[in-house]
Amino acid sequence: MPTGFEILAREDLAPDIKRLMVSAPLVAKKARVGQFVIVRVDEEGERIPLTLVDWNPDSGSITLIFLEVGVSTRRLGTLRVGDRILDLVGPLGNAAEIEKHGEVVVVGGGVGIGAAYPRIKALREAGNRVVSIIGAKTAKLFILEKEIGEISDELYVSTDDGSKGYRGFTSDVLKGLLSRGRNFDFVFAVGPAPMMKAVADVTRPHGIKTVVSLNPIMVDGTGMCGACRVTVGGETKFTCVNGPEFDAHLVDFGELLTRLQTYSEEEQKAVHALEGK
Repeated sequence: MPTGFEILAREDLAPDIKRLMVSAPLVAKKARVGQFVIVRVDEEGERIPLTLVDWNPDSGSITLIFLEVGVSTRRLGTLRVGDRILDLVGPLGNAAEIEKHGEVVVVGGGVGIGAAYPRIKALREAGNRVVSIIGAKTAKLFILEKEIGEISDELYVSTDDGSKGYRGFTSDVLKGLLSRGRNFDFVFAVGPAPMMKAVADVTRPHGIKTVVSLNPIMVDGTGMCGACRVTVGGETKFTCVNGPEFDAHLVDFGELLTRLQTYSEEEQKAVHALEGK
């Protein structure tokens, strides 16, 4: 009997960004918004956390979106339909608290747009009016724009280089809406840590409840290794078991940004070795 988790569908969404549908019936049955899985492609692969973008308990499938950055994500990106992921564990982390707030904003940046999708969908289904802001470095790196537009009451897009939508950052778009007198009851942000920090800085003076989904270095995903520790409100938290979502105004983003760079040199060396440089 074959082992592992079969790839049911595969799609290139943008350069180096892939979408995989994977057979994982037990995960699909238990999955909730905000949770993630940890995958290991093969015996030589490292464990990598990936947010659950979608899941179907009836078909037993889950959907993952990821950016090929290091060796392990590149290996994952080489898999085709019919191939299998060696290990997949989940759902991990705490499910998101989905409430009816009123008018809300969901901000997604880069590959984090994929993680924003289930939150937008859930908040809309809970009766909120959802304003979505999604951004990427350039137009060719946009993902899920059509899908998110279909489930949002308003959609704003931005690019760092101005090749699509507003020229600037997602936090700039949010700041602009607030400066024009818009009132929001809740903000959720997911994406690169600098982007989430910028969103928190924008909403803090307005006293808007803001939640972020953090993405620190993670190994086991069960609270044992401590690699994913972050400081929230002056207390040490483990993202895998206490999160991944936290009050954005309490997160020590300075510490988080520093820790995210811990193994950058080793990661670059590994990629160069893979490429034969």
